[in-house]
Amino acid sequence: MAEEKKLEKKVPTHLAIILDGNGRWAKKRNLPRLMGHRAGLRKLENMVRLVKARGIRYFSVYAFSTENWNRPAMEVTGLMSLFRYYIRKKVDEVKAEGARIRFCGRKDKLPEDLLKQMRWAEDYTKDQNILDFILCINYGGRAEILDAVNSLIASKPQAPVTEEDLRKYFYLPDVPDPDLIIRTSGELRLSNFWLWESAYSEYYFTDIHWPDFDENELDKALENYAGRERRYGGLKN
Repeated sequence: MAEEKKLEKKVPTHLAIILDGNGRWAKKRNLPRLMGHRAGLRKLENMVRLVKARGIRYFSVYAFSTENWNRPAMEVTGLMSLFRYYIRKKVDEVKAEGARIRFCGRKDKLPEDLLKQMRWAEDYTKDQNILDFILCINYGGRAEILDAVNSLIASKPQAPVTEEDLRKYFYLPDVPDPDLIIRTSGELRLSNFWLWESAYSEYYFTDIHWPDFDENELDKALENYAGRERRYGGLKN
């Protein structure tokens, strides 16, 4: 099957995607915005399989930011319901792929019943070790850095503080920095995603709306990444 093939060229250890364009996808079809988010979650189901088949070890997605609370209340409520549905109905499929589900972000503001489901899903899949599938919900890069700094201060560290000291207090300190960050739907910015961790990430931008992002588009992004030379700030010889 096509989704079972693996690219022979180098692939990122950690692939991150900013899931953008669900609302615009729905608008083009004269559908409610929430239908676009529903289509986006359906796309995510298949993407987990595709990413796993290509040998990627960590897959993180920007599903709901700390700024997304400013969207219309009906849309936010609908998104929370979609998250509940996804966790309740799809965890077994994700687990069957050998994927461990993890959540990244602030827990405040999230409904208590959703938090309970999130904790259950993490515990239920904790022994899977082929892929770490990370859903960033109520996540913001600035919030993560602030939370880490405040936790570090509370621990009363001895000066000087190192990057390693601070990193211990990030939401998922054991997850490596993203090698490649894809953003869909034509926007050319990070929007507060993995701010610290993206210092040396490669970026790939596409005009494709997230619900239309398919296997071919994924492979185009990975092929582009494979052809790059990563220098981590060093000069080219």
